[in-house]
Amino acid sequence: KKPEVSNADWNRGGKNAKVVMVEYSDFECPFCKSFHPTMIQVIKDYGDKVKWVYRHYPLSFHANAQKAAEASECVGKLAGNDAFWKFTDLYFERTTAGGTGFALDKLADLGAEAGANKAAVQSCLDSNEMAQKVKDQMAAGTAEGVTGTPGTIIIDAKGDTQLVPGALPFEQVKPMIDKAL
Repeated sequence: KKPEVSNADWNRGGKNAKVVMVEYSDFECPFCKSFHPTMIQVIKDYGDKVKWVYRHYPLSFHANAQKAAEASECVGKLAGNDAFWKFTDLYFERTTAGGTGFALDKLADLGAEAGANKAAVQSCLDSNEMAQKVKDQMAAGTAEGVTGTPGTIIIDAKGDTQLVPGALPFEQVKPMIDKAL
């Protein structure tokens, strides 16, 4: 099943790019942490030719991953796409990954650093407002063929898809993108 992409998705790169990369990620996954710089390099090198869409796939054995995903959604809702990405970048820079790498009681502080109101982020988290959105994204990822993280689906201009198997380095992702272009 091909991912449905909309303007409501958190994205970087070209809004009308020929190639879309839908990444299903887990904030506490060490492989996702190592893959994040690869995706940043993709956007840096390909610019408007590629759109990077971020979706959540918090694995059950990573205790803080669900709440971290919810926090990113709260930050995005409160302060927009740029704040979502700033939160995401900061989180991956600072987490030790592997289950509980970033303290839950620091998520609102990180949200504030990314540009959202700290109290509003905490309120959003406490209300579990974003829990279902995160769960729905994970279910969609599973339906689209994702079995682990990171699970990135490349969609080319014709709508054909290809799965990037795990946390590949940029040198291995580049030929996949070039083929899709």
